[in-house]
Amino acid sequence: MNRSLQWDIFCKVIDNFGDIGVCWRLASDLGARGHKVRLWIDDSSALRWMAPGGSEGVQVLPWDAAGSLSLDVVERHPPDVMVEAFGCAVAPEFIAACAGIDWAAGQKGLKPCWINLEYLSAENYVERCHAMPSLVHSGPAAGWTKWFFYPGFTRLTGGLLREPDLMARQAGFDRRAWLAGQGIAPDNNRPEKLVSLFCYEPPALGALLNQLARHGLQGEPVRLLVTAGRAAHAVKAALDDQNALQPNHSLRGLLSISYLDLLTQQDFDHLLWACDLNLVRGEDSLVRALWAGHPLVWQIYPQADNAHLAKLDAFLDAIKAPPSLRRFHAAWNSPGHELPAPDLPAWSACLQAARQGLLDQGDLTTQLMAFVVQNQRHIP
Repeated sequence: MNRSLQWDIFCKVIDNFGDIGVCWRLASDLGARGHKVRLWIDDSSALRWMAPGGSEGVQVLPWDAAGSLSLDVVERHPPDVMVEAFGCAVAPEFIAACAGIDWAAGQKGLKPCWINLEYLSAENYVERCHAMPSLVHSGPAAGWTKWFFYPGFTRLTGGLLREPDLMARQAGFDRRAWLAGQGIAPDNNRPEKLVSLFCYEPPALGALLNQLARHGLQGEPVRLLVTAGRAAHAVKAALDDQNALQPNHSLRGLLSISYLDLLTQQDFDHLLWACDLNLVRGEDSLVRALWAGHPLVWQIYPQADNAHLAKLDAFLDAIKAPPSLRRFHAAWNSPGHELPAPDLPAWSACLQAARQGLLDQGDLTTQLMAFVVQNQRHIP
């Protein structure tokens, strides 16, 4: 698609920054491809550390608690695309302003394409529901069509976010230099496995720390790189509960621990590329860990009715996870399961094959752009 479009993406930050992480990656990818993006967000504070340099073509605009917006920009530069992310309804004032525009008088003669960008899942309903239209029956935009766009793991879904140059950047990544920049200097006389930890409060965290301290990973010492926030708090709480381990950076058995500062999105990718095993949580980090291609364990966001476990099983089915990886996920996500030892060779083969299959499919941004061109409606 050669024509530059105006995209308006709406995001409400619920918790844990996964929603803003996905929206920012999408906005940045669109901007890098020559589009103009307005990201309307109710809490942009996380972008100060997540994306401190901003992104070309992307404008961040406030969407406050009352839902008010700076609607003058809509009149000056009407949207070609409206994206409501993760079920956050586009602000009614914005819809009213768009509906009040005389689209037929414009040069394009096209109504904006209205997209509901859904949560990521590997469950069967995703293929059935992807790209389904929904007619708007009431309000100022009555008669317009909203389209449901589902990310996913198969060719019959919208795919996963992946920048065009991502694999090339990973191929050129200097692991040692990045680690040195984080204050981590590997000991050439004592090789160690690197494990990243980005989690909530997994039931088996204490068991994992004990396992790594006693046995390492494949018999080698382990350095656990703990991300800031909930993961760091969870590790320190687990260490406080165990007399055998203490919360410091000195070697305890075969385990040493390094606590990281808040990472930009780029540095979070670097963390995943640097490690031999990645323990991740939520949607954005799962996708980035898949592209890293290293063994991963996913802590899915827990739900009271255990609906998340069906979603987890569907993901494990999608990547054809071996039994050892399934058992580890069961222990990591639910209490009452014994934590098995990681089987890195089997997990690595699984993730490499899964990544290659996903690379053979279209990425989400490319598919979304093509979908918009196909479904923009001419004014009668």
